[in-house]
Amino acid sequence: MHIPDGYLDFTVSAATYALAGFYYLAGFKLKKMSMGPGEVSEATALAALIFVAQMLSWPIPGGTSLHFVGGALAGILTGPFKGSIVMAIVLLVQALVFHDGGITALGANIINMAVVDVWVGYITYKSILRVLSGRVGVDKASFVGGFLGGWLGLTVAGIVCGVEIGLSPAFPYGVFITVPVMGGWHAVLGVVEGLVTGLVVYYLKLRHPEVVAS
Repeated sequence: MHIPDGYLDFTVSAATYALAGFYYLAGFKLKKMSMGPGEVSEATALAALIFVAQMLSWPIPGGTSLHFVGGALAGILTGPFKGSIVMAIVLLVQALVFHDGGITALGANIINMAVVDVWVGYITYKSILRVLSGRVGVDKASFVGGFLGGWLGLTVAGIVCGVEIGLSPAFPYGVFITVPVMGGWHAVLGVVEGLVTGLVVYYLKLRHPEVVAS
């Protein structure tokens, strides 16, 4: 899902940078966020884990690449805004140091993986938790919420990515090709991402509930 340089024209690139910048500026202003040493350590460890997991990727036709993202997991464990920061750090290091994702497309990649995936995954998880906790218990509800959050977060992020590259005149295919390809492939990968997310959240909720955001 890391969009490389050359896929987005200047207008789309500038618009996504502006949206990403506005999101973080507004978030810092509204949240007035501060993190203690323990939270910083947890966020750093999570960023390292996601960074390593994202290095395993492969190209797909009509889009960019397919890989584990971890946005939903970051949102569920640390909360959506802190999760967005964790993901943005991962994406920034990947772009600047490893050239995984273009500099001109960094705004779009942040929106897709650090905003859309994080928030969709987090909201889905919390919604499932509220509905199922009283029926099947918190632990099982956490697995179902984590699975659906991981799956839906990645799928929606893939669709948004397809819209971005499909609307860009720099890319040879339009949205009628890019959206189904990106959305469809990521919906398939989302099953794996959902299982990993659900199992991790289930284990942590069972053994270390203090590390899962309330």
